[in-house]
Amino acid sequence: MKKSRDQRPEARDQGERRAPADSSQQDASSPASASSSQPLAPKLCSPSPCRIALCAGEASGDLLGADLIHALRARFPDAEFAGIGGAKMQAAGLAAWHEADELAVMGLAEVLAHLPRLLRLRRAFRQKVLDWQPHVFIGIDAPDFNLGVEKWLKTRGIRTVHYVSPSIWAWREGRAEKMGQSADEVLCLFPMEPPIYARHGVCAHFVGHPLADALPMTPDKTAARAQLQMAMDAPVLALLPGSRLGEIRRMLPVFLDALPLIRRYHPDLQVVIPAANKACEEAIAEILQGCDPEKSPAIVIPAPLPSGTAPLAPAVNAQTAMIASDCVLLASGTAALEAMLCKRPMVIGHRISGLTHAVVKQLGLLKSAHVSLPNVLAGRACVPELLQQACTADNLAQAVRDWLENPAKVAAILPEFERIHRQLHQNASASAAAAIARRLEPNP
Repeated sequence: MKKSRDQRPEARDQGERRAPADSSQQDASSPASASSSQPLAPKLCSPSPCRIALCAGEASGDLLGADLIHALRARFPDAEFAGIGGAKMQAAGLAAWHEADELAVMGLAEVLAHLPRLLRLRRAFRQKVLDWQPHVFIGIDAPDFNLGVEKWLKTRGIRTVHYVSPSIWAWREGRAEKMGQSADEVLCLFPMEPPIYARHGVCAHFVGHPLADALPMTPDKTAARAQLQMAMDAPVLALLPGSRLGEIRRMLPVFLDALPLIRRYHPDLQVVIPAANKACEEAIAEILQGCDPEKSPAIVIPAPLPSGTAPLAPAVNAQTAMIASDCVLLASGTAALEAMLCKRPMVIGHRISGLTHAVVKQLGLLKSAHVSLPNVLAGRACVPELLQQACTADNLAQAVRDWLENPAKVAAILPEFERIHRQLHQNASASAAAAIARRLEPNP
């Protein structure tokens, strides 16, 4: 039997979380659940209090979710929020049925080890959402977990929204159609994503990027260098070899190999390596320990601050390091977008395994002419991308020197960086809340 509309979501009592509904009592495959799985009539947020279920599975999603809850509450003051989230979403008013870190597993071995638990959690969670009868379910990123939940709920009459699109602009565009099978609407962080979904008949809406909202149009280099206690009159290079341990072990050695080649021409070069988390800091320290001394002098590793202190960024010191720098050498990913929003020239250096690269190339999985977000968003090669065999110490050093020794070249790309920043600065949380509200409010 479905629960009545006036039943409240389970909240925390003196810091303890109540257990989710026991899926063994009504498993999705049982006859009892089959009768309750018929599509339900659409529900609107009037006149009853609005119920919104959410699921975020990592620190970046928790911050996105917290900001979204605040923006939704501004529209629906009496709304109830429940689901899976971390400390920030709970502080914003989420009644947490599970903690976000229960979903936070990385790497094939870890995923396989936790797979039975994750499948049990997903079955219990989706049934609990269905029993609660929300007006909408919002999956925040974490597609491996959320898309299955969204699809199951959508077939049972619950409105579904997915916030943060996978990178369909880069590879496996066919995923867009599958996204439409799960979500009634996809809220995208980048403007090139909705047209791709449109080709597959999927409703998608560009809401802007939270990083563009958070970072200033003109970052303060002097303040950043003072914070890191770095000289004001010497060049600074920020190295960001990635946020995954395998990526750090693969990319940092070649980045370090480039340093002596740069220092031949810039002997006073200062280098800063921000660590995304404690595990990354330890991996970086281990590599530096066995490093040739001429590759490592003046390298600074700021102690990482708590995760999630900046939107979609694992540690605020990464932004500080970028803003303090004259150039950033990085391994693509969100860090490239961050460096662009910090208005810093960059060099992209990246390698993947030979087998993975061969498969991607042979099957034509990579659809974009560029791999870094600054170039994709600009529609042209604004910053150098040195990939696979081109990612050598010599090439990286030459590309970094090209920025350090050509201030006119740096000045020429800044207007493009500023244009993209303004394009992405859309007050993402408020824009996302407005898109969700359009699906919830009754038509006039």
